[in-house]
Amino acid sequence: MREAAPEAQIAVVSNPEFLREGAAIHDFKRPDRIVIGTSDDWARAVMQEVYRPLYLNQAPLVFTARRTAELIKYAANAFLATKITFINEMADLCEAVGADVQDVARGIGLDNRIGSKFLHAGPGYGGSCFPKDTLALLKTAEDHDVPCRIVEAVVQVNDSRKRAMGRKIIQAMGNHVRGKTVGLLGVTFKPNTDDMRDAPSLAIVQALQDAGVKVVAYDPEGMEAAKPLMPGVEFRSDPYAVADGADALALVTEWNAFRALDLGRIASVMRAPVLVDLRNIYQPEEVRRQGFHYSSVGRP
Repeated sequence: MREAAPEAQIAVVSNPEFLREGAAIHDFKRPDRIVIGTSDDWARAVMQEVYRPLYLNQAPLVFTARRTAELIKYAANAFLATKITFINEMADLCEAVGADVQDVARGIGLDNRIGSKFLHAGPGYGGSCFPKDTLALLKTAEDHDVPCRIVEAVVQVNDSRKRAMGRKIIQAMGNHVRGKTVGLLGVTFKPNTDDMRDAPSLAIVQALQDAGVKVVAYDPEGMEAAKPLMPGVEFRSDPYAVADGADALALVTEWNAFRALDLGRIASVMRAPVLVDLRNIYQPEEVRRQGFHYSSVGRP
């Protein structure tokens, strides 16, 4: 078999959720597209054969130059990060004018030119792909003296938002928080992972601790990964243990385990029934009926 020449480097881009470690080809989720960057005819033929099962399942193969494929990846993730950051800013505006960001998101998302995905207001994006790829795009632009001011603003606004969520919790407690206890439900950047990379919870914890707050937390999978990153945080065994004696409870990661909590039981063990829902999981009326002082993101 012919060996690939050094210039026959290949860049492959697909949906972030497409590749799963250890999965067989028939176990892959179907991607929207597979972008393959190469200028070598032999490499192109090899990659067509590698991805042929997916192509037969209607996932288009897009062949480009390698630099183009790299920019497709960076630009795609930067655009999605921009959608997230945009709806988060709209959430702040909704709170100021008394509108509901979930209705705004649905209203604009029904426009096929915009689409409904990545329009969920919250504490900001984290993880590996969006922070890494937005910064990589900015570094590429800087190296070639091409301004990317929109992406620069997205990165700055997202970084600021994470600490702002800590201040939102403090405000919900009446601003006098030194010596009080806040419980966090969820610390990973998204559910169904133990990934703590650039998780919003890191900045939230720092903001709370800087204000003199004691932080306790629970996460179904991420506590071991979080412990070295969150000195001073006390990790507990379940949501009810976190609520026990807390002056406020903040829902940070939208794990399914947090979607059907016994709110009456939660309220009965808290020192003060304050719930800050940073993922808009609950309906305000439902929570307030249980006696909570409730606040969420971008809703009246």
